[in-house]
Amino acid sequence: MTGIADAFAGHRSRNEAAFVAYLTAGDPSLDVTPELLQALVAGGADLIELGVPFSDPMADGPVIQRAAARAIRAGTTLARVLELVATRRRELPVPIVLFGYYNPLLRYGIEPIARDARAAGVDGFLCVDLPPEESGELAAALARNDLDLIRLLAPTTPLGRVRTIANASSGFLYFVSVLGVTGARSELPAELPELVRRVRTVTALPIGVGFGVQTPEQARWIAGFADAVIVGSAIQRLVEEHGAAAAPAQLEAFVRSLKDGMRAARA
Repeated sequence: MTGIADAFAGHRSRNEAAFVAYLTAGDPSLDVTPELLQALVAGGADLIELGVPFSDPMADGPVIQRAAARAIRAGTTLARVLELVATRRRELPVPIVLFGYYNPLLRYGIEPIARDARAAGVDGFLCVDLPPEESGELAAALARNDLDLIRLLAPTTPLGRVRTIANASSGFLYFVSVLGVTGARSELPAELPELVRRVRTVTALPIGVGFGVQTPEQARWIAGFADAVIVGSAIQRLVEEHGAAAAPAQLEAFVRSLKDGMRAARA
């Protein structure tokens, strides 16, 4: 069992939803990123999605696009992200997923990235722009290194396609709550519980719901029917607004408020 699967199994045994926190590595700098990650864990994050900045993102909204641009200007590369994880892994006792796009992985080399990620302490990858039909090389390399490959599902994904994607996935499935790019929303679709229930008819993998979540009320609602609540843009916006000095305390408090809301969902 991988670290991700083990974490979700533990939460299921306690009838709890996990909290998954996204953070762009290198924003505002790689020197600050470890402190931000520690703040997320201190606030209650159960799994970290560590974003690898990319110059041409297709799924990211304005907040994460700006974060990626700042990180790239600060000199963040995939190799330096791996170095960060390797040197700070003992301080982060939760699974870590590298979240990003295929081009940096391909440029690094598929076998080398799988090998080096495992050595650094990474638990899995989520590659936004790589469909199952084109991911055989990456999937095989990750499997040989006991790393999970998490995939995205959209509200409009047909059930047959859901089955195909789920069968090619491991760790968990990331269900995108809304159409469009990342970014906090004031309201989430009322049909989300039914859409998640539909996915459960074809897979036993845990299902996390993200895109748009920003309040304890939204987190509590999602925790009532999903295996994980995933938050990214709202976290990254706090980094943007408060900067290196104040952001850690803001992140810890924000994550704790969402976790408190989630606990109430299954009390």
